[in-house]
Amino acid sequence: MTLAFKAALFDMDGTLADSEPRSRWAWRKLFRTYGLALDDVELKTFSGRRGQDVLAERTHLFPADTTVDGLFDEAMGYWAVADVPSAVAVPGAPELVRAVHAAGVPAAIVSSGRRADVHGLLAELGLGEFFAVVVAAEDVTEGKPHPEGFLTACTRLGVSAEDVVVFEDAPAGVAAAKAAGAVCVAVTTTRPHEQLAAADLVVADFVGMTWPPSVGARP
Repeated sequence: MTLAFKAALFDMDGTLADSEPRSRWAWRKLFRTYGLALDDVELKTFSGRRGQDVLAERTHLFPADTTVDGLFDEAMGYWAVADVPSAVAVPGAPELVRAVHAAGVPAAIVSSGRRADVHGLLAELGLGEFFAVVVAAEDVTEGKPHPEGFLTACTRLGVSAEDVVVFEDAPAGVAAAKAAGAVCVAVTTTRPHEQLAAADLVVADFVGMTWPPSVGARP
């Protein structure tokens, strides 16, 4: 069954942009700078969450004169160096965004990243013009899996969360979307299907996806 949606909300990293290699690279560089180990298992838990929240849980690992905001700015500053991995669009994502726009449906970004980084990625992908609203890390007090970001986007778009579809790639984002009351489509760019099973639909990518997406009706 295909539901009618009044808006589409997209996560950024891992959903529209395959930028996770860039993010992982920056986190590893930050931890190495301070002589800290960061294995793949722990790094995966960062996915979909605000960097400040991740760092706030680990302040005891860093020198006493560092701050959460300072460390996060340092990590994100590594994105500007020459050897940073490039970001590319998730297959089918640009076409899906354009299909949403062509249907006259408003779209928003709800990201755990900084506003400047979100706009930078949108510019890289050539998709900035298609989003009426961007909700970034600076716009919320509670990051994913809390639903604040998605609810904020709905308020700014003038729609109810029950009438939107969210596109996500991380368990924290799926949990936030469902907590908001939205339908959620998850893409397995960064996590396997079983970790995204709480979503209403799980896909490998967006190639061939039409608007609106075909998802089952709510119980």
